[in-house]
This record gives sequence, C-alpha cells and structure tokens, in this order.
Amino acid sequence: MLADDALGAQREELASPLPASYYRAFEAIDSDSNNELIVAELDAGVIAVLQLTFIPNISRRGSWRGLIEGVRVDSSMRSSGLGRQLIEWAIARARERGCSLVQLTSDKTRRDAIRFYESLGFVASHEGMKLDLSR
Repeated sequence: MLADDALGAQREELASPLPASYYRAFEAIDSDSNNELIVAELDAGVIAVLQLTFIPNISRRGSWRGLIEGVRVDSSMRSSGLGRQLIEWAIARARERGCSLVQLTSDKTRRDAIRFYESLGFVASHEGMKLDLSR
C-alpha cells in the first residue's frame, strides 16, 4: 500500500523480498512502546495501516503529542469510511495516552487527503518543512 500511488511509487521499493531496511524499521517500531503500527484486516488481508508515535515535549507545558504517519487505505476500500474510522481511532488512542495534540503531515499534492484531514478537524496551522538526508 505504501507504493500504491504516484508519490509512493517514487519513494518506496516494491520488491520480493523487501529490502532489509523495511524489516529493521518494523523491528524498531515494534520494540518501542512509544510507537504503534496499526493494521486493519478484512478476510485475512491488510486493508489499511498507519503508524502512531507518541512524542514527549518540553513545550506545551511538557505535554505529549501523537504523530500520525504512513496512513494508507487499500485502493479498493477508499471512500468507504475506513480511513475516517482509522484516524478517529488514532485520535482516541492519542487521548488515551494523554496527548494534548495530534499532528500529521500530508504532501501538498494530495488535495483529497488534505480535504479529508480538514473534515476531521485538522488545521494547517504551521508550515511544515523537511530536509531529505537520503541523498
């Protein structure tokens, strides 16, 4: 699912077997109690995923925030309400963990995704910046 769109196809590697870097990342996520990899299944098949990371902060009075990353819904399940359920679950999980804020980023070219997140109450309150260190 990570490679199942134009952006993902450019930055992910869909090979069999997968590169070892994916397995190392999964092991790091799995071993860290501040990271959760959420997988939705239907009929023993994966239909959606997201990563939820809990981050302690000095700012905001030392509160925690939830970071939602890697959200993907199988193309056959889009517009079914599954994505909304998944994000609402992540927000509730962040509240359960005591987070005062939930944040995410979406590529500016993903207009539908941005409208979707806005419909859930997310606000583009900051200008996000990234520096690619892989080159």
